[in-house]
Amino acid sequence: MADPLVAQSRRVLRAEVLIVLGLSVGASAIVATLRIIERLTRPERLVDQTARLNVSATPDRPWLDLAFQLTGIVLGLVPVLLAIYLLNRIPGDGYRLVGLDLRRPRFDLGSGAVLALVVGLPGLGLYLVAYQAGFNARIAPANLPEVWWAVPVLVLAALQNSLVEEVVGVGYLLTRLQALGWRTSTMVAGHALLRGAYHLYQGFGGFLGNAAMGVLFALFYLRVRRVMPLVVAHTLLDVAAFVGYALLRDQVSWLP
Repeated sequence: MADPLVAQSRRVLRAEVLIVLGLSVGASAIVATLRIIERLTRPERLVDQTARLNVSATPDRPWLDLAFQLTGIVLGLVPVLLAIYLLNRIPGDGYRLVGLDLRRPRFDLGSGAVLALVVGLPGLGLYLVAYQAGFNARIAPANLPEVWWAVPVLVLAALQNSLVEEVVGVGYLLTRLQALGWRTSTMVAGHALLRGAYHLYQGFGGFLGNAAMGVLFALFYLRVRRVMPLVVAHTLLDVAAFVGYALLRDQVSWLP
């Protein structure tokens, strides 16, 4: 006969995971799925559409726009704080539990840079192939006006994205799924599908590329138990995409 306390604990844990995902990457996956359905039902082809990221809120009022951008970044980090708070219920420190600390800076920076290289160039190649094949929308990673704060805000947005996706989507989620008794292969596949799903707004190339990235990042985390290298890698990738596009979009004519 199953222990009712254990069964109740599992129900509570499952509910907790669904709530955290519903406030973060899970909600993004649902919205992105609806977005790709909306894109596919438009009269124009997918390749003739543009997925715009980091869009200005009030381009005619730069200071108010800056306030909107910073507020969105700060509020976007609340799910990360929630995930760490909930992990603190396990004896110990939630930050240390998932490796979100500065104990191994050389390892974190070095392995993060390597991960960024491993993911970055193939990811760009996959995007170009998917776009040329008609399976992806055009991606415009940075759409802020030419103001002095644009680059710093893009860097902060990259950091926020990386913290949410890696701390919540990898560290928190895989820790909880292990506690629920999931097998490694199932956890990795589930995370990969989730990561791909919340990038579906870009098209099917975005889904496949990020799902593959999800497999790599999940396996890496399960081996080293640190999200800091993943945060470093993701931040480097997004900074290169956001800031690089903002600075070079008029010079790189071959990039759709």
